[in-house]
Order: sequence, then structure tokens, then C-alpha cells
Amino acid sequence: MKRSELSEFAVEEEGFKLKIRRGGSGLPVVTQGVVVSNPPFAQLAEVAAPAQPAAAPAAAPSQVAAKEEEGVVYIKSPMVGTFYRAASPESKPFAEVGAKVVETTVVCIIEAMKIMNEIQAEAKGTVVEVLVENGQPVEYGQRLFKIKQG
Repeated sequence: MKRSELSEFAVEEEGFKLKIRRGGSGLPVVTQGVVVSNPPFAQLAEVAAPAQPAAAPAAAPSQVAAKEEEGVVYIKSPMVGTFYRAASPESKPFAEVGAKVVETTVVCIIEAMKIMNEIQAEAKGTVVEVLVENGQPVEYGQRLFKIKQG
């Protein structure tokens, strides 16, 4: 901040707010508006507890859903990119609903920075549901396929 002669820097995205301001001593003062469970951010800033009491009950339904879906796993995106079900528009999809897959079965391609990355199932079972449309952008950790183990 000293080299750039910045006195204040703020970033806000999807409920996350980070503000860095140079104090009178020339040292940065960091404030943050939401709880972040990511350790690198926790080391940079003091983490304030959210003032939303509704956040705690939201965890209960997801725990119930997890119990209801025993034997079901999700193939998640390992990167940000564009999801493709087939190698080309003319090719048949790698994995259809009802298809049997093993850990090494290629189920889709994610294009990231003009590189086509083959995504493997990493689970053994049957494809129950395809959760993403062909050509749709995906986020890191986003669920792509629902797999019934077995």
C-alpha cells in the first residue's frame, strides 16, 4: 500500500466484504464484514460473527437431507470452467442417467483457460441425475452428477 500510495482498499462480493485502510502509523488496518471459514482470510483479518440468527437453523435441513440420501455421492467440479457432457457436439455424452461408472470412468469435460480437462467419477455406482446443463459455467465444488453407490 505504501508503494502504491493507497490509503484505502475495499472489495465486496456475494456477501463478503473486505476493507483495508492505512492507519495514521502507516500500517494497514483490516476489517471484515462476514464470517469466513477459509484459513488464509482468517489470518489476514479479524472475523466478525454475523448478526443473522437464521444461519444456524439452515444447517438442520441439510443434515436431514444427507441422512435421507444414504448411499448417494456427488461428483463435484474440481475447478471453475465450462461443463461439457461429450467430447464434441456430435459425440454421445460420456455418462447418461442409468450408466454404471467406476472410479476411473470419464463422466464429463470441464474447459478451463482453453484446456479440456477430463473429469473422472472417483466413485463406483450408477448415475442417478445429471445436475448441470451442457455448456453451462461451473464453480469449484459445484455438484455435477448424483451417483447411487453400489
